[in-house]
Amino acid sequence: MVQHRSMLNVADNTGVKQLMVIQIYGGSKRKYGRLGELLGCVVKKVLPNTTYKKGDKVKAVLVRTKKEFKRRDGTYIRFSENAAVIIEDAKTKTPIGTRIFGPIAYEIRNLGYAKIASLANHVV
Repeated sequence: MVQHRSMLNVADNTGVKQLMVIQIYGGSKRKYGRLGELLGCVVKKVLPNTTYKKGDKVKAVLVRTKKEFKRRDGTYIRFSENAAVIIEDAKTKTPIGTRIFGPIAYEIRNLGYAKIASLANHVV
């Protein structure tokens, strides 16, 4: 669960290393972003010689959260960091990067981000 101004790590190979949340899509009064939700973010840290620079606005999907997430079978899952994957736009739901690092929750696939789940090396 993240909120406005939360810092996120990036779980793909776009060259961006850190994002800051500036918008949680899904309603004007939405305060918290949960696993699999679309976020508007600003690039904070970036590797040199990439297409992005500090201050660029991007859309991202939250793929890992420190706050535990209850599954329908009653189990809980949580990760050691908050991480997101940068996507092109909300309609196509395709990631810009060609590799996804770290584990991804399988709820991401159920929410329509099948391409992100197929690129990930470990779906939990």
